[in-house]
Amino acid sequence: MSELTLTVMRLGFLAVLWLFVIVAVQVIRSDLFGTRVTQRGSRRDAGRPQQAARQAAPPQQRQQSAGGRQRRGAPTKLVVSEGTLTGTTVALQGQTITLGRAHDSTIVLDDDYASSRHARIYPDRDGQWIVEDLGSTNGTYLDRTRLTTPTPIPLGAPIRIGKTVIELRK
Repeated sequence: MSELTLTVMRLGFLAVLWLFVIVAVQVIRSDLFGTRVTQRGSRRDAGRPQQAARQAAPPQQRQQSAGGRQRRGAPTKLVVSEGTLTGTTVALQGQTITLGRAHDSTIVLDDDYASSRHARIYPDRDGQWIVEDLGSTNGTYLDRTRLTTPTPIPLGAPIRIGKTVIELRK
């Protein structure tokens, strides 16, 4: 083997080794500090789908309010009944509620068993609230049943994410 070939192989191996180290440091950094949150007013391409989703939400809210009153017995709030956020309440106003460790989640869970983007709760067209697991590692449970598909939430049924339990209430 020539000296030039050996030197090129050594430099290639060194480049691959440094690439591995950089990727490993980025993974550790994102695990420790979470994901980067972009400004809502930013004009990046990644922000455009979020803006479109925000613009699409008001017609749905108008549709619900145009029908007059809410359904009788419909939940009005989301309450954390167990976990570090016990007592936290979020008013249900027709918006999607995200749950997870990410800083831009509606309810930020300080739970080792929660994923960054763990689950979401959203209203369907009939006014029922749906819970959906977003591919979390440890799963989302609705009344002791692990969710595999988006599922309607009965009033008062516990939604468990790690050590945190959330319920829909009037």
